[in-house]
Amino acid sequence: MSSPAFRPDERLVPMRLQRFLARAGVASRRGSEDLMTAGRVCVNGIVTTELGSKVDPACDRVTVDGVPVVLGAGATYIMLNKPAGFITTMRDPHGRPTVAELVPTRRYPGLFPVGRLDLDTTGLLLFTTDGDFGQALLHPSHHVWKTYLALVDGILEDDELEPLRRGIELDDGLCQPARCRLLTNREIRQVYSGRPPAYTTFVEVKIREGRKNQVKRMLSKIHHPVLELHRTQFGSLRLDDLPMGEWRELDSSEVALLKDDAGIS
Repeated sequence: MSSPAFRPDERLVPMRLQRFLARAGVASRRGSEDLMTAGRVCVNGIVTTELGSKVDPACDRVTVDGVPVVLGAGATYIMLNKPAGFITTMRDPHGRPTVAELVPTRRYPGLFPVGRLDLDTTGLLLFTTDGDFGQALLHPSHHVWKTYLALVDGILEDDELEPLRRGIELDDGLCQPARCRLLTNREIRQVYSGRPPAYTTFVEVKIREGRKNQVKRMLSKIHHPVLELHRTQFGSLRLDDLPMGEWRELDSSEVALLKDDAGIS
């Protein structure tokens, strides 16, 4: 959740520990409770798991995974260029590689991904400690556009994209109309190193929903299975030249643009 402006004396008022963590931008209120019950939160060097515990910001020292927490530091917003082979979750009971290995979870212990990308899908993945922000970006009523670049099997003609533009029917219901276009040869040279495989086509697809494997299922429905899928844009935020596997924090103007995309203040 977003950190509001504090009155000069507000930091001196004792409060519940999970509220303190949420207001410091560590995680959402629910996420802060999860950190506590997992034994990752200490107050004055003592592990504190009881959800009713209170903390005095004026004199108590709070840490998460050993990292000090300061009230009013604000929420964190990060963009990752996700490589293939990583599951979009912060922990996996089977020990498979997760996106948590690619972002600074020790520095920002309450980070969570906003939505998900499939194991073999690459590109822009957002992380935040702001629960309200993350939920707003994903809520269907806010219609935030996500842009994907797909390499598909076969020679795809522009008129074959019309069912996607109208709203194609999948096994879980009718999709909202998508924005689709074929890439030019010049654009392909800019985004793809080397020579594309024979009998393949590059297509850009923009959707406002977030169903599982949606872009892949949409293109398979018109008989052009996806060979590679890469997300280039989330709302107004563009991946641009961020290297694969690297992350960076968003600046305040980028966060403001995303909030405007989702219609939140």
